[in-house]
Amino acid sequence: MRVAGREVLMLAGANYLDLAGDARVIEAAIAATLEYGTAAGGARLISGNLALHDDLELELARFTHHPAALLFSTGYMANLGVLTTLAGPGDVIVSDSLNHASIIDACRLSGAETRVFRHNEPESLLEVARDLPARGRALLVVDGIYSMDGDHARLSELVPIAREYGMSVVLDDVHGIGVLGATGRGTAELEGVEVDVAIGNLGKAFGSFGAFAACSEQVRELLLNKARSFVFTCGLAPGPAGAARRALEIVETEPERRKLLLERSSQLRAGLRAAGYDTGASTTQVVPALIGTNDRTMALCERALEAGIYAQGIRYPSVPEGTARLRFTPMCSHSAADIDSVVALFAELR
Repeated sequence: MRVAGREVLMLAGANYLDLAGDARVIEAAIAATLEYGTAAGGARLISGNLALHDDLELELARFTHHPAALLFSTGYMANLGVLTTLAGPGDVIVSDSLNHASIIDACRLSGAETRVFRHNEPESLLEVARDLPARGRALLVVDGIYSMDGDHARLSELVPIAREYGMSVVLDDVHGIGVLGATGRGTAELEGVEVDVAIGNLGKAFGSFGAFAACSEQVRELLLNKARSFVFTCGLAPGPAGAARRALEIVETEPERRKLLLERSSQLRAGLRAAGYDTGASTTQVVPALIGTNDRTMALCERALEAGIYAQGIRYPSVPEGTARLRFTPMCSHSAADIDSVVALFAELR
């Protein structure tokens, strides 16, 4: 990409499978725009419901192995809509300590009591679960891939605890769906479990825009009528919806994209570790290099940019104080030589 007039190698985006610039995806966006126009033209419960939306939801439900799906405008709005619909006063939401900001906000807005367990620790979840009140609903909500650390939820250990104690499971898998698992269904497929609601994002692996909640028919009907972040907003624009349909087809028919992405990520992680960087608990396409202070992190970020590598610095308060980092996010289209050049530069800079 070009930054301030200079060509640089991009390692700071979420276009993991490089579909945002794929000619087939672009053509599908154009075709949908020519057929339906540039906007849905209203909320979906009034005048903005398009056959295109219905078709995409059916395809996303099939892909994720859920009975139904509902589109939202953004991942943030999907989390707000799902959690504020499924939990309220008198209920309890059990949340991982490193969950995304949109989950934290949704918990607050729901009016439910929020109880937090230590990040990705089944033992801590069990402690919280044993103390749940007998009344009301209980939800477990976790990220699939933790976007600042690159580790994935230990669902094979967490979900059985949730089931034993009567919790429904909501998985925010915006970085996992399309990338992880044998068929790209995401973290739940990788971990061999089923969840009640899986939230996905069309603006990451699918190279488009928007989000969705995959769920049961009953939950979809509830969200359709009660989720304020769905009811009181325009339907997803036709262009992104058309692009997402084509991207989904490519994700399913070209598994080599996922394979290459994860291979490049492993190569980068191993190279950075060999160069002396702490990459934390990362096991996915999100690869942090923990630096420590904000100043050191941003200085390193700027020096890398000058040398032609765009790897964004992430600082407090986005991450805990003292854990500022560079966050690398490779794409399937990066070559092995690209990754070698990144590792060589950062070894020199360190």
